[in-house]
Amino acid sequence: MTIQVPDDLARDLQGIAAAQKKTVEQVAVEGLRSLFDKATSPSAILKALQELPHPSSEAVDELEAAIAASHLPVRDNGAFDG
Repeated sequence: MTIQVPDDLARDLQGIAAAQKKTVEQVAVEGLRSLFDKATSPSAILKALQELPHPSSEAVDELEAAIAASHLPVRDNGAFDG
């Protein structure tokens, strides 16, 4: 199948392909596939999670320290008890 696209769109695709070190066809096919992928499908969610940057061990330590520091004291009475 051949699809004709306007020249400006073709140039944009070429620029994206060059930046991603892919062929124009790869960029176009990936873009078209993304239109048909359901954002809630398990594979789409897994892909999105795998693309997230991994936190550094320092960031994890900082988060755990912040969580530990934020614990509230336990009280037997509720907020509306006198």
